[in-house]
Amino acid sequence: MAAAIRLSQWNLGRTSTNPSVGCLIVRDGIIVGRGVTAEGGRPHAEPQALADAGERARGATAYVTLEPCSHHGRTPPCADALIASGVARVVVSVTDPDERVSGRGLAMLEEAGIEVASGVLEEEGRKALSAYLTRQTKARPQVILKLAVSQDGMIGRDGAGQVAITGPLARAQVQMLRAETDAILVGIGTAIADDPELTVRLPGLADRSPLRIVLDRRLELPLGSKLVRSAREVPVVSIAGADDDEGFSGRKNALQSAGVEVLQSEDLEALLFALTARGISSLLVEGGARVARSFLDLGLVDEIWLFRGATVVGTGGIASPVLPSTVPPDFVLARSLALGPDGLEIFRRSDVE
Repeated sequence: MAAAIRLSQWNLGRTSTNPSVGCLIVRDGIIVGRGVTAEGGRPHAEPQALADAGERARGATAYVTLEPCSHHGRTPPCADALIASGVARVVVSVTDPDERVSGRGLAMLEEAGIEVASGVLEEEGRKALSAYLTRQTKARPQVILKLAVSQDGMIGRDGAGQVAITGPLARAQVQMLRAETDAILVGIGTAIADDPELTVRLPGLADRSPLRIVLDRRLELPLGSKLVRSAREVPVVSIAGADDDEGFSGRKNALQSAGVEVLQSEDLEALLFALTARGISSLLVEGGARVARSFLDLGLVDEIWLFRGATVVGTGGIASPVLPSTVPPDFVLARSLALGPDGLEIFRRSDVE
């Protein structure tokens, strides 16, 4: 199961609207079939692993990170595929909270005479499936707040644009985090001050760049910004407020002509609901301070990733909205690691799936 969970993470951020699930077929102690949810969400992991195993699946054990689906969608139920393959045993890590499944997949297997075990490495499985589980149970994406904090508690310097707070190892970890999420969000202040690209820049992973979202109430995103210039290659969505001034329509048309999608939403909770409807399961919030504070104050953050750098920003610094000493009490430290001279602390809400 541990190997199946590792396999499931191969396509994180690329399987919307479905979760990235791993499946291994094991016979006589040897892995004879492997499958992970394909890009775009289909085909599912189980039929791929069964196809890989072929006749060797008969009498084997299938290890699946999420309960096999039991309903007819665009593809037949994975539970039926497992039954037809002749596997003798199915081991599941996490039961699917989707009301169309939720125990039915396991029941179908048992009724077919297949031995079933569930809850194996469940905690690890839930971590790997946390974005999907959040979307299913809270009707919104999993929200990860990422902040790079200097030694003196700052995330930047007012009017200075991007400030290098962490080194190359920490920045590479951020790139991996982007590659594993469905969407990334910043406020218009950050978009203007830093002119970020918000893509994945690790060699070979550029095609994993997430949907890029800017909270841009008055549609002030510059047409010459990196985000707008690259909008036809990597999608950009500008979230506007009410059409309440004379130039709004003109700015909206200009952005749309440049390839930027414009949506109107009056509050963050409504925005998250809309993103869920689009199949977004994970959202990385990267800035700035006001946006981060808004998500925290509304209780919409599930994980906080605090990258700690040795840089001292000094005069004119923008204070971080959260520090290790001020993390909300309903968060617990889940992981801490060194990234060269920098550090990373990951805090997870205690009620997160």
